[in-house]
Amino acid sequence: MKFDFDGIQAFVAIAETGGFTAASEYLHVTQTALTRRIQKLESYLDLRLIDRTTRYVELTPVGREFLPQAKSIVEEVTRAVDRLKDVSKHGVGHFTIASIPTMASYKLPEAIKRYSLTHPGNHIRVIDTNAFDVRDAVLHGKAELGVGMSTEHHPELEETPLLEEPYMFFCPADHPLGNKKRVVWSDLNDSHLITISTLSANRVLMDYQLAKHGIKLSGTYEVRHLSTALGLVSAGVGVAILPESTLEPRIRSGISRILLSGPTIKRQIVVFRRRKSTLSPAASAFFDLLVKNQGREDDTH
Repeated sequence: MKFDFDGIQAFVAIAETGGFTAASEYLHVTQTALTRRIQKLESYLDLRLIDRTTRYVELTPVGREFLPQAKSIVEEVTRAVDRLKDVSKHGVGHFTIASIPTMASYKLPEAIKRYSLTHPGNHIRVIDTNAFDVRDAVLHGKAELGVGMSTEHHPELEETPLLEEPYMFFCPADHPLGNKKRVVWSDLNDSHLITISTLSANRVLMDYQLAKHGIKLSGTYEVRHLSTALGLVSAGVGVAILPESTLEPRIRSGISRILLSGPTIKRQIVVFRRRKSTLSPAASAFFDLLVKNQGREDDTH
């Protein structure tokens, strides 16, 4: 069904103001334009809604019957448009963000807390998953935003830098290296190393960077998740090379996190979004908060 909102709006304005002159002023259009809207609506309906002469304007019986429904249509559309304007202006709405687990527990909580203060009615769905699935979630529209590792660039994804963090040496506090401020890769030769599976983007990145320096990782144990590796370290099973954010200093207990150099390997954390795709107002507001705040935090370090 063809919907002629302009014609219906013009009809209601004429009925409520009592004439074409007042209605045209109310709608901020010329009388000629207003007349054309009414003529187009009546032509489509094949009915006369308004009788007009040079001296008077009045609704036909059909027009009087149609007026309540017409007013309801105009009011509903106006409310819907106002709601959309409110969504755009205030970032109202819901969105989904995909994130690697370390960032979901390290970076996102504070950002979500700040966001909730300015957007208290919004709902955020967080998909905490591995780096490869984060990219896929954004690519296939399952999430508007993604927080993950910058590895192989995809032409359909836009990457905005969030932070850069090093891979560090994690060991039990009573380990022979536990009191050092810095260790080098050769210090790990006699350690029971817990490595991350080659299915992990972290392992892929480390292997690539270390290969440039002729270093190859080989461990006594292999796990898929960083949290599993951390659990084994905590139990005294071995040591691990993990991203700095795997364990925050304020919550660690019995684990030493030590700078690893010679070389220092870092990973770049970025925010993914689809190119040529408009973010919802809610997601756009969160993106701005996350990225702009990171810039302020970096200035304090």
